[in-house]
Amino acid sequence: MNEGRCGLGAALIASLLAGCTPTVIPPAPPPAPSAAPVVVDNADFHLSGALIQGGLAFGTVPAGTRTLLLDGKAIGFAADGRFLIAFDRDQTATTMLEAQLADGAIHRRTLTIAPRSWQIESLPTLPRGTTPTPEFLAKRKIELEQIAAARAIDSGATGWRSRFIWPVTGRISGVFGSQRIYAGEPGAFHTGVDVARPTGTQIVAPADGVVILAAAAPFTLEGNLLMIDHGMGLNSAFLHLSRIDVTVGQTVRQGQPLGAIGMTGRATGPHLHWGMKWRDARIDPAPLAGPIPAADPIGSDGER
Repeated sequence: MNEGRCGLGAALIASLLAGCTPTVIPPAPPPAPSAAPVVVDNADFHLSGALIQGGLAFGTVPAGTRTLLLDGKAIGFAADGRFLIAFDRDQTATTMLEAQLADGAIHRRTLTIAPRSWQIESLPTLPRGTTPTPEFLAKRKIELEQIAAARAIDSGATGWRSRFIWPVTGRISGVFGSQRIYAGEPGAFHTGVDVARPTGTQIVAPADGVVILAAAAPFTLEGNLLMIDHGMGLNSAFLHLSRIDVTVGQTVRQGQPLGAIGMTGRATGPHLHWGMKWRDARIDPAPLAGPIPAADPIGSDGER
């Protein structure tokens, strides 16, 4: 009797299952292809300045810009859209400036960077130099780390917007980009501009900024080194000073005294070496400051 009931129940369940129609869920449709971004070539960035090796230029981003790139690397721009870019002494012939807008549009422009002729001196009978000692290399490593850390500081200074002035006037004894070739082997190129004046001659800030390095002791090559951040990745370095009159973190204004010329570090005579960098690019300070005025008279103590 129990077996009959079980058999009947099994048959009933099988019959019910046989009559069921399974629900089929259709596959989701593929996503609609996203529209390609609008690309504007030869976009107008309102550029002004020197599109040359060692030069610096200013521009304004298109309205709605979210990110600004130079050769694929993000660069900053101010709230009013103003920005600056600069080109190393050995900058290649072209570079790409690109703005990515909030609506997805891309505005870009290929910049042609004009080459410059550099002052090259061939010294076929002289070797490049002596091999540095381990002690020198160890000390130099620490100095270079200090310089790199200083250049990484973003002080928010706005001196980059101004017209630069010469930190000191006098005879230009070394030009940017010059280079010596020792027995066929190129030496390092000159990374700034030199102005020869007596030890103790006062130097001033070429533009507003914030002091990011003031050497407590002479560096092996630079001597008493002072560095100022002008903002937006642009900074000045003043080498071989006899003294430094400002401190790290101090805000300085254009024309404010900074220190005095000397011949500390690796220098054969008293002079100011003024170097400038924008991010990783070594640039020429001379075009930014314009023609150098005649030297101001100085007293017996070297003060102007």
